Order: sequence, then C-alpha cells, then structure tokens
Amino acid sequence: MTIVPAEGNHGYKFQRTDIEGQPIIDACTNNVCSTLRSTSLGEDGVEVHTTEHILAALYASGVDNALIQLDGVEVPILDGSSEMFTKGIEKAGTQALEENRLFFKVRKNISYIDKERGIEMLIVPIEEDELRLTVMVDYNSPILSTQHARLESLSEFSKEIASCRTFVFMKEVKYLAEKGLIKGGDVDNAVVLAEKPYSKAELQDIAKSLGRDELGIVEGETGVVSTSELRFTNEPARHKLLDILGDLALIGRYIHGHVLTARPGHTANVEFAKVIDLKIKAFEDIPDLRTDREAILDINQISKLLPHRYPFLLVDSILEMTKDSIIGLKNVTMNEPFFQGHFPENPVMPGVLQIEAMAQVGGVFALSNVDEPEYWSTYFMKLDDVRFKQKVLPGDTIVFHLKLISPIRRGLVHMSGKGYVRGKLVSQAILLAQVIKDRNPTND
Repeated sequence: MTIVPAEGNHGYKFQRTDIEGQPIIDACTNNVCSTLRSTSLGEDGVEVHTTEHILAALYASGVDNALIQLDGVEVPILDGSSEMFTKGIEKAGTQALEENRLFFKVRKNISYIDKERGIEMLIVPIEEDELRLTVMVDYNSPILSTQHARLESLSEFSKEIASCRTFVFMKEVKYLAEKGLIKGGDVDNAVVLAEKPYSKAELQDIAKSLGRDELGIVEGETGVVSTSELRFTNEPARHKLLDILGDLALIGRYIHGHVLTARPGHTANVEFAKVIDLKIKAFEDIPDLRTDREAILDINQISKLLPHRYPFLLVDSILEMTKDSIIGLKNVTMNEPFFQGHFPENPVMPGVLQIEAMAQVGGVFALSNVDEPEYWSTYFMKLDDVRFKQKVLPGDTIVFHLKLISPIRRGLVHMSGKGYVRGKLVSQAILLAQVIKDRNPTND
C-alpha cells in the first residue's frame, strides 16, 4: 500500500494498481458494499476491504485528501491497529492546501438506533470546533465485561487510540478464516478472547484453518489468550472507537460534535454515517436566507424587468442570482390591500399570492436571461406540487429561493421554488413558464 498526496477537494480514494486500468474507488458511504467484520468499499465491481484503520489514521492526522494505492483487495492488517499508519503519516509529514477544508458543525442531535441489536448512536452539539467520541461495548460475555472509551480530541488519537488492536473471540476465528475474511489476520495481530478452555486438538484445528501448525496459545486457558499483552485494559473498547472514526471518515467532512455510542459495529457505524450524510445534504440544500445583506436589484430595478405595478408587484428586492438560481424577498405588512378582505380579523397572506410572489421572483430570473427584457413577458403555464406549510402573517418577510430544474430551452423556464420565513419553509411549488417577446420598440 502506498499513500499518495492529493490535491484539494480530492477527498479519500482507493486505487487498485493490480487491476487493468487501475480503477479508483471513492471512499464514501454510498460505496460501502460490505460491513461483515470490516468496512469494504466497491465501485463498478472493484472492491477494497478493511478500509477503516487507514481512514481513521488519515482523518485523525488531519489529512483529508489522499490517494491510497493497493496492489491487492485488502488494506494490510499489520498489527491490527492504526499505529503503523499513524507513525508513517507523522514521518512523511503533511502539507496545507489552499482549498478550504470541509466541515460540518452539529447544531441538533442526530441519532441512529438498532433496537434488535441494542445499538444506539448519537451525535450532539458542543461549543468547541472539534470531534469527541465516547464508546460503550457490552457483549454479555463473562470474559469481556462492559467497557468504555473516550477521545476528547483528535490530537489524542495517536497516543490513546491508534495502537489499539482489533479483537476477536476464539469461537469466531475458524469460521472467519474459512470464509476468507481474515487472510491477513492471526493471533499475533489481534486481541483474541477465549470464552472457554480449548484443548490442544481444538487449537490445532483452528491453527490449520489459518494455515499454521500451531497458534502459540496455551491450552485450557480462558480470557485474553493473545500472544502479546493488552496495550490498555480497555483495548477492545478503544479499538471500537478507532473503527467508528474510520467509518465516519467516509462522510468526507471534519465533524464538530460529540459522538456517543453503545454496542457499535461496522454496520451501525455506516448507517449512522449515512444518516449524518443526509443531514449534511439537507443543510446544504438550504439557501442563504440572510435578509441583512445588500440587494443586487431594488424595487426600481425590478420594476424595469417586471410589468407588474401596485398593488400586484409582490417582490421587494433580489438578494442573489446565479446562472441557475435566484433569491428574492417580499416584506409582508399590514398595509397589504388584500388584508382588508382576507380574514381581516385574523390576517393571513393568501397562499395563491405567496405563489404569485414566488412566480414573480422566477420572472425576474427568466427576464434577466434575455436581451431587452422590457419587450418580453413571462407567462406561467403550469404549477405542480404546490404546498403550504405554515401561515404567513403581517410583519413576516418571505425569502423565496428558486432553482432551475433543467436548462432554459425554447423560452421554457422550469424551476423549483420555496418560500421561507425566519428559516422555516412556508410554501413550495414547481413552476413552468415561458418567456415570449411580444412587444417591440415600434408598438411599445
């Protein structure tokens, strides 16, 4: 395995140099193909196994862009920990890039629960801009009591967590070896736990499954029977924390929050990471709803684009416009003429006028994409998925965000629109309109 420096925004990627074309696999939650005893990634039929130890080492070392080249299907197990990876990264050194690092600061609790397996995972907000982890493991085993592990900061990973090895119960070793899941595994690079005394014949049978004549384990013993002593009294719990960190690295963000878990495993880790992924994507889909910024189009400039006038001009300013989206706002006051007849004792802005205001923001976008917009008109042809989430009252400011669903063709403008009040969604619709040049300088 070779870790190659990568450019900004590259993220973590694995490359199989032993396969024709040297295919690359993105290290992301969508590419997880197996979580049986480790986390495997796959893309277009090409796989990489046991990715969590190297990803944990990279993530904790502050490396967020790297190409990990392999000449086989599995990341080397080495001593069953991340220690050699971490030391290698420290020795090679790291380099700061110009591109901004991607972060996700947790603002609300995010949880994942598997009731059948008794697994609970939770991440909660903290004031500090860092990641903390607290882990509890409990296997209802007389030889592995309840254990806890905690990591206060990634800066402590190298000293407190990196050296902690994977662990396995003796009863699982033969099964895993026969399934080809621990080809690089041995009693020398894992914490092996014997839940009962094993006879010499039983130990030789297990050794045979590993391709060895002897295991080097004394017969008739229970508990920790590894050929080396525990590195920490709670080494199994610490290794579980290591695994969680490696699996959460698949999110591709440096997370600020406190992760608390009970009885975790790779399957739960990845499912939890997917839940966080969805929260990040949902957060990123929310536009910049700040209303205290300078407008790019004021009411006078809007009036030059739109033919509407009082009392039907329902856009007060445009705050932002890109090649495929626009943000505009409407200040709702008690002076609106429609309040005189629409629930005058309990004034509520009519939903149809919310959609009209949304459409006018879309009209500004459409007419901004044509030459001589004063000779064009926007005619709305279709509305879909119209929904109203909560009331809009006098004193509210609606921020409308519209985004192109497809490129403008033959004058057809297809956009999705949402209206927000104080950051909460109040209305939404999918709008289809057509811009037509129906006036000219001679008959204006």
